[in-house]
Amino acid sequence: MNSCLSVSFALLLAAASTVLQSQSYPPGDPESDPTNGQQNPSNPCTDTLGGTSETCAQNLQRGDYYEKQRQQQQGDSLEPQDRRPSRAGTSEGMNLNNPGTSGKSQQRTMSLSPEPPTEFQRFVAASAGQLLPIYGANLFRDVPSTFSPNDLAPVTADYVVGPDDELRVRIWGQVTYSGNLRVDRSGDIYLEGVGAVKVGGLQFSALDQHLRAAVSRVYRNFDLSVDMGRIRSIQVYVTGQARRPGAYTISSLSSLVDAFFASGGPSVQGSLRHIQLNRNGKTITDFDLYALLIHGDKSKDIRLLPEDVLYIPPVGAQVAIAGSIHNPAIYELRGNETVGDLIELAGRTTTVASNARISVERVVDRQLRGAMEIGLDQEGLGVALADGDVLRIYSILPAYQKTITLRGNVANPGRFGWHAGMHISDLIPDRDSLVSRDYWWKRSHLGLPAPEFEPLISKMGRDPFTPESNRDGFTSAVSQDTLTSALTPRKRQDSNDAKAENSGSEYYSRTGSDGSEGSDGSEQNYATRPDQQNQGGMSGMGGSLGSRVNQMSRPGDASSAPHNDVRISAPEIYWGYAVVERLDPETLRTSLLPFDLGQLVLKHDASQNLALEPGDTITIFSQGDIRVPLEQQTKYVRLEGEFVHAGVYSVLPGETLRDLVHRAGGLAGKAYLYGSEFDRESTRILQQQRIDEYVNRVDLDAERGTLALTSSATSSAGSIASTTGARAAEQDLISRLKQIRATGRIVLRLPANSKNIDDLPAIGLENGDHFIVPPEPATVNLVGAVYDQNSFEYRPRGTVGQYLLMAGGTDRDADRSHTFVIRADGSVVGRSSVKGLWGNTFNELHLNPGDTIVVPDKTLRPTALRGLLDWTQIFSQLAIGAAAVNVLR
Repeated sequence: MNSCLSVSFALLLAAASTVLQSQSYPPGDPESDPTNGQQNPSNPCTDTLGGTSETCAQNLQRGDYYEKQRQQQQGDSLEPQDRRPSRAGTSEGMNLNNPGTSGKSQQRTMSLSPEPPTEFQRFVAASAGQLLPIYGANLFRDVPSTFSPNDLAPVTADYVVGPDDELRVRIWGQVTYSGNLRVDRSGDIYLEGVGAVKVGGLQFSALDQHLRAAVSRVYRNFDLSVDMGRIRSIQVYVTGQARRPGAYTISSLSSLVDAFFASGGPSVQGSLRHIQLNRNGKTITDFDLYALLIHGDKSKDIRLLPEDVLYIPPVGAQVAIAGSIHNPAIYELRGNETVGDLIELAGRTTTVASNARISVERVVDRQLRGAMEIGLDQEGLGVALADGDVLRIYSILPAYQKTITLRGNVANPGRFGWHAGMHISDLIPDRDSLVSRDYWWKRSHLGLPAPEFEPLISKMGRDPFTPESNRDGFTSAVSQDTLTSALTPRKRQDSNDAKAENSGSEYYSRTGSDGSEGSDGSEQNYATRPDQQNQGGMSGMGGSLGSRVNQMSRPGDASSAPHNDVRISAPEIYWGYAVVERLDPETLRTSLLPFDLGQLVLKHDASQNLALEPGDTITIFSQGDIRVPLEQQTKYVRLEGEFVHAGVYSVLPGETLRDLVHRAGGLAGKAYLYGSEFDRESTRILQQQRIDEYVNRVDLDAERGTLALTSSATSSAGSIASTTGARAAEQDLISRLKQIRATGRIVLRLPANSKNIDDLPAIGLENGDHFIVPPEPATVNLVGAVYDQNSFEYRPRGTVGQYLLMAGGTDRDADRSHTFVIRADGSVVGRSSVKGLWGNTFNELHLNPGDTIVVPDKTLRPTALRGLLDWTQIFSQLAIGAAAVNVLR
């Protein structure tokens, strides 16, 4: 009776202790429980009944040993992965252990060097024209440097508990216990108050009932749970045709596929279809990796046990497939596969694969090569494959049957179905079908809102051409131009190259509301403004009067584009010619059948309405495709300056410059016809070509001169150094010459006192011509090597000499013999070209309003001292040579 009371009292004390502990730490949590599964922290060997025993002390020492071992293993897991060898007998292996108890997968991959192509790969490349990969080899390009399965992954029911596994045991009820117990080498764990429990060799599904039976021998009215903590490691071997054979230490949760991928897979000579797992001298499974990769079948993948051997045999029979297949590659055969089986392995044929035939190349009796063709039908798909076969799946021909192609300057180009009795008028019924979408696209941009003038102060550190928004919320000019460029289907070619070269404190940036240009380049539009380009180095000489007219008419930024412009939105249709291309099915020759598009569409001429046949191609040309006669071209000409009605005019057939000025109302009262400027785009292109040719010739001559001087036997180090410096200066000059841009100006050679329109030449007009008539200037310009570069008031019958005196005369650097005058009409008068009875009369040359006198600087030449030194060096070398000859004699 007393013993029962003592036992009951002890149980009450234990229960009270449990309640107090549960208020501070949740039961079953060894991380936060200070007792870590022990019943009495002050006396670890006190059991639930309050007693102590020698067995408890021994078990405590055993627990300390396991704890030290666990801490040591945790410390090892903190060591860098590359310093922990895991493959026995090798230094390049990988650690496949679970590195820690964090429960997180920490895998790092390493790239393996690619293996050289196999002999069969080279054989297939010579036949198929491309190097096909071995199917599945790319899976092993990056292999893990560590193999760390997730600690928190649930353990399967058939997992077998073994030594070094960790069990997390939780007991509550009559007795409370929480601890992480490691299975020792004998397969036992130790439970406080219960003793050693044999768990080694048990499946995880039977572990719960086994522990309940062991605890129930001592306690009643309790419940428990058990799960796996840290998983033990096992050692397996990878042999055969493996990429990195050796011994690997892996987690006991790993399967055949896990170890196979972690070891780097097979080499190019290894099999993917016969991966064998040997255990105790017997083959447990023959795994086919194709089943996993292609069908997702992993049924033959089994869990590994210690000392298992993965054997990768040499590769078996191989075949290749290329062409219109989803996965062209080299495949390994497992048994008696057919052509249909190979197509299934390769992901089936593509959408454009032809069902007509399959080409098969085969090695016959390992001696000769043969070729055959099979159909893509049941009989052909059932043909058995042989080792070394190379298959090619052909694609369909890119040909259209019963189709007519319409292309060119039309509203709806494309391919249309052919029907019997079809004619050209069925595809081009009226005029609207000839207006291209590009034309309407650009015309629709003309309605985009244009911003107002936007002042941009460059002296405040702001870029005058940075896109910004004005105060009214409108998009700035550059932003508007960017938007229009983005919306325009074809790339714009802006000719305002010199816009950023303008200087001043205030800039005004603006753009036109049309925002688009013709798609055929500068010849279709006169947007390429000569006054907006680099004037070929003439900006420092005052430029032309026409450019100054633009500068005066546009305050602020004189180089900016017009606010509004009129231009040809797209190349216009060419009515005189169109063509039908037809392929003769008998001779396979292509013939051209031209027809008059204007007669067909405008006058409905039945003779031009050709009958169409399947495969015909109709091409409609624009004036941008074929250069048509000048009289048939649509031409826009701009008249600016002193005109009664300045503006942009469409030129009538046969109309000349004189006729157009008459139609514009004639000249204004202050027109200075002698200083007019007539610019033409075609002339500008030709002038630019001549300038480029001249610069290239100068560059070539300079290189030849430098090469000749440096290779001369009499050249000294000093002369070579000076030549190098001179060459650098020449390159700088040539780079500046390459920046010269032609203006396209045509000198009209008008009399200086021209006032009448009839004085204008009857010159024909082209699209993009630009005619500027400035007001009569009141100044004469003088630039160059003079003391006062300035503009002086024009005086009737004033001469060159008089204006030079007004400027203070020429300075000491002036090259007077090469002084010249640029006339207001664009012509040039040189000093040497003006001669009279008493010699050169250049200084008595009378000037006109707007003329410019240019006095160039002298060209730097070698000094007399430099020449004397060169001659002295030559004479001294000759003397030394003569003395040497006398000595030899």
